[in-house]
Amino acid sequence: MFKAVARIVRTPDLRRKIGFTLGIIALFRLGSFIPAPFVDFGNVQACLAANASSGGLYDLINLFSGGALLQLSVFALGIMPYITASIIVQLLRVVIPHFETLHKEGQSGQATLTQYTRYLTIALAILQSTTLITVARSGALFQSAGVAECSQLITNDAWYAILLMVITMTAGTGLIMWMGELVTERGIGNGMSLLIFTSIAATFPSALWGIYLSNGVETFVLVLIMGVLIMGAVVFVEQSQRRIPVQYAKRMVGRRTYGGNNTYIPIKVNMAGVIPVIFASSLLYLPALIAQFNQPQAGETSAAWVVWVQNNLVSGDSPIYMIGYFLLIVGFTYFYVAITFNPEEVADNMKKYGGFIPGIRAGRPTAEYLDYVLTRVTLPGSLYLGLVAMIPLIAFVVIGANQNFPFGGASILIIVGVGLETVKQIDSQLQQRHYEGLLR
Repeated sequence: MFKAVARIVRTPDLRRKIGFTLGIIALFRLGSFIPAPFVDFGNVQACLAANASSGGLYDLINLFSGGALLQLSVFALGIMPYITASIIVQLLRVVIPHFETLHKEGQSGQATLTQYTRYLTIALAILQSTTLITVARSGALFQSAGVAECSQLITNDAWYAILLMVITMTAGTGLIMWMGELVTERGIGNGMSLLIFTSIAATFPSALWGIYLSNGVETFVLVLIMGVLIMGAVVFVEQSQRRIPVQYAKRMVGRRTYGGNNTYIPIKVNMAGVIPVIFASSLLYLPALIAQFNQPQAGETSAAWVVWVQNNLVSGDSPIYMIGYFLLIVGFTYFYVAITFNPEEVADNMKKYGGFIPGIRAGRPTAEYLDYVLTRVTLPGSLYLGLVAMIPLIAFVVIGANQNFPFGGASILIIVGVGLETVKQIDSQLQQRHYEGLLR
């Protein structure tokens, strides 16, 4: 391991790429602490201290921004608008035939889809920044009703101040998107994924320190041990795949023989990644968000449905919330896998190039077999995602940690997934230059 690190340091090109990536990450974290214009930094810090242990409504978005959302910083929206835009563009391929055509055109079509994603990211950033500032002005951004500073986060309510804040946060999102693309082009790994990784990893020390202060050394050590075991299990499942063997018949083109080799189609146990967890969390946040904007005036009583939503769908300790969360993740896993993996398209491509699965006829029988395998492999994958996503909720009930518990949910899935992918890229770069990689 140390020899591999030494080889990285001695390789100028690789050293330059890793240095560039670390520099962009440092700038990204710096922007997360610079407050937006007309934001009272002292009041924001007082509200953050009062809400340090509570699981708020905006925990997921705050997690992906590395804590910048609740600080109302320049990078308050983080990478979340880009994630949302990417998911929307991917789902629109099923609805809009033009998008599917662009997807099949190769590099030029992908460039057009990327441009659409950028435009949609800016539009979503304008919408989300306007919503965030509105919520901050109303005093509903934090849950502490007894803290006076939480209703005085914005120092100037004039229209030009609000417009400047919206422009600043939207420009911050555009800058993050540009930084991510720079890392992809000139650095190591996928830039957007690494920025999400950085945002989530930045919350680990504070989350662990909070567990240590509130529960003592014994619980802290137990959480660390459980975290290592959970991370090992997640790595094992993320690397697991069902390999479907494929054989290609020999073809004579002129005097040359093509094909005749054996390969396989890798079907991962978790093909959906972290997307179902994000979908389920977002869907469960909608009723709570609507209820928050339907709070009664002074002297009035809350509507029955608002009380029910606040009791069952706001915090993660409700059985209804847990069951609904788990079932939504299972359902969204099947939904997303059905959209992203098309058995008929794979079967047609195999037939076009003379490939077949041993014992299965080419064409429709191959598509039916792939669908059969995919459906059964997705079941344990969906249950696995549901169980991993339930870990923060269980920790919330058992030890009183907030729902950003570090070793579970979307955070551990992204940390492990991006970490594995980045290490593989560094390993491949080392093998190109030294014939010996980082991993053995």
